[in-house]
Amino acid sequence: MLSTVCPSTKREKRTFSCSYCAGALPSNALVRNPFFHWRSVKWIGEAIPRTHFGKDLLFSFGAFLTICRIQRNNAEQRIAAMRANDWKAETLSAPAKAATATTTDAEAADTDLDELARDQIAALVSARFKGHGLTRLVEGILKSQGYTTYRSPEGADGGADILAGSGPLGFSAPRLCVEVKSEDSPIGREPVDKLLGAMTKFNADQGLFVAWGGFKGNVQKELASQFFRLRLWTQKELLEQLFEQYDRLDEDLRAELPLKRVWMVASQDETL
Repeated sequence: MLSTVCPSTKREKRTFSCSYCAGALPSNALVRNPFFHWRSVKWIGEAIPRTHFGKDLLFSFGAFLTICRIQRNNAEQRIAAMRANDWKAETLSAPAKAATATTTDAEAADTDLDELARDQIAALVSARFKGHGLTRLVEGILKSQGYTTYRSPEGADGGADILAGSGPLGFSAPRLCVEVKSEDSPIGREPVDKLLGAMTKFNADQGLFVAWGGFKGNVQKELASQFFRLRLWTQKELLEQLFEQYDRLDEDLRAELPLKRVWMVASQDETL
């Protein structure tokens, strides 16, 4: 049984890492105020996609509070169950079995609505653009940016899901070679190296690798030398481009992904 579970969000990667408090609560009067007390933690799960958690848990995790206690909807028991299942996505029955609770005004006020909306949109994208469907969405974004594209049929693609070039016929630079991975697990170095090889094969100027589940920690650092040739998009960058280009997308894509803009008062921290 976990005594205290500590979800820690990494917004740039749109993932959670989970730990639990281990050991006693030591005190040291010699350290800098106010850090007299601390708790050791043991990490039990890292880079867990936000989409693996139920919407009700994400709503609670989205609190603006740095430290809070989440008691609603059997949160701790459900996280323990996810841990036992190797952090796979919650089944649909898990939130349904949780105790129903009404969100209070205080809880709603402490919720990051922007993050909650992104989670809902990410879940919709994941549900409606699985597998090769995500390639179709990325192609739509590139088209809205002015590229002429070729999308490989589903199946073996020869190392590139999309070829994109500037100009009416796609003959002008920059010429892009694009690979898209829709799985939730982070991508390692090998698939990215294959894209670099495909860029030479297709005579592309630059490459774009889109990984819905993000990249393993070493990939970004090891590919710094490819900064002027290669870009890596995680879920975060893909959603940012989707929001920026949404009004220019084809009607068919917008029909599959119906979104609307909502204005709301910024929090005090955001206005500073």
